[in-house]
Amino acid sequence: MVTIRLTNSMTHRKEEFVPFDAENVRMYVCGPTVYDRAHLGNARPVVVFDVLYRLLRQVYGAEHVTYVRNFTDVDDKINAKAAETGRDIRAITDETIGWYHADMDALGALRPDHEPRATEYIGAMIAMIDGLIAKGHAYAANGHVLFRVRSYAGYGALSGRSVDDMIAGARVEVAPFKEDPMDFVLWKPSEPGVPGWESPWGFGRPGWHIECSAMSRELLGETFDIHGGGLDLQFPHHENEIAQSCCAHGCEADAAGKPQGFARTWLHNEMLLVEGKKMSKSLGNFFTVRDLLDDDTSGAEIRYVFMMTHYRSPMDWTSEKAVTAGSKLRDYLMIGSRFADLEVARKTRVATQVIDALSDDLNTHLALVEVDRLLGKAEWNEFVSTLDFLGLIPFERFEAMQSVLKAADAKIYDWTQRLISLRAEAKTTKDFSAVDLLKSQLADAGVKVQMSQTEIELIPGPNFDPAKLEALK
Repeated sequence: MVTIRLTNSMTHRKEEFVPFDAENVRMYVCGPTVYDRAHLGNARPVVVFDVLYRLLRQVYGAEHVTYVRNFTDVDDKINAKAAETGRDIRAITDETIGWYHADMDALGALRPDHEPRATEYIGAMIAMIDGLIAKGHAYAANGHVLFRVRSYAGYGALSGRSVDDMIAGARVEVAPFKEDPMDFVLWKPSEPGVPGWESPWGFGRPGWHIECSAMSRELLGETFDIHGGGLDLQFPHHENEIAQSCCAHGCEADAAGKPQGFARTWLHNEMLLVEGKKMSKSLGNFFTVRDLLDDDTSGAEIRYVFMMTHYRSPMDWTSEKAVTAGSKLRDYLMIGSRFADLEVARKTRVATQVIDALSDDLNTHLALVEVDRLLGKAEWNEFVSTLDFLGLIPFERFEAMQSVLKAADAKIYDWTQRLISLRAEAKTTKDFSAVDLLKSQLADAGVKVQMSQTEIELIPGPNFDPAKLEALK
């Protein structure tokens, strides 16, 4: 079996990935808060962990991998959006989830096996909070329930900072009912008009961090293999998840004090830049995924640009990279459609060297280099199979392009004969203007014209547009 090695954020080492149970490999990734369109930065972890999901399915079998990514559908930002627009909260979250699905589908991301909504697991959160109070790790105060951070000796293991350092260097919510500035909210009261649920501590709603601990336990168990998300979630969100879960269910610690329960491997992708700068509305470089899709940047192009950079390095989105990605993908689609036997390709294994690249800490950059090397070897069926596996060009797109090319064959033949006739006339009249005009029109339709002294060949290129060819007169 292929050996996968991943850089564990908990240990800061590249480690061999060994699942708790190879028959049920389990991964949890923190998902979006659903109040608005997903921006480009939100999309990066989706692609990163989609690549990992595909790799795990390839190595262990699709039926042996469980991937969970949540939707946070109870949050102050959602409440504010409802108050601002006068719309029902459920209508807002349903609409936003629909947008999210459409945009992430466009990036070639597979849907996770489970996409739990926080509001569907309130009971599990209440039960978990109740257990934490009973064990002395949480306390009720002023309608709130707070986690007692100093009750968990391992707090800070993921981010590598002590509690006192965190207090000195972080902005923490100050409240008179807190025992300690670092204590964080597990439950808070809901005012009239704000979503809430009955609980032992009054009508209220959960804090942010508790939802992922509760949902991961319900769907994956008390311990699972991989927990992922953006680097911005490492502290405080993931740190707090560890504390809650380990105190609720118990976690052994290794010699270095690192917890060995809850999630075994932690993965964090670095942040995204746009043209070398942090993405910001004030800088005018803030884009949603939909902005790019509506501006004729394809989802595959966005995905390719993301994959050009290793997930643990900052990713700089540039228009130049998008142009490069588009050119590459058009070449791939046309070449694969022209030369691969798609029926055979569907049964052909994914290129071993691509699997090896991804198995080395998700080296997507090297994987793309290996795709280009396949072109040089003319391994067309393996090439197409690998592009489908990577989520860049699915088999269905190759099939659709083959149908287009097949339908265009007759037109290509007709225009080849027309060009042969025009050139024969031009040799007599010495006027090649008609030949040049037709060559220009064919080029505009994405057809390459190759002419020798004795032959003329028309070849649909990467920008082939059958509608323009059909319109030629």
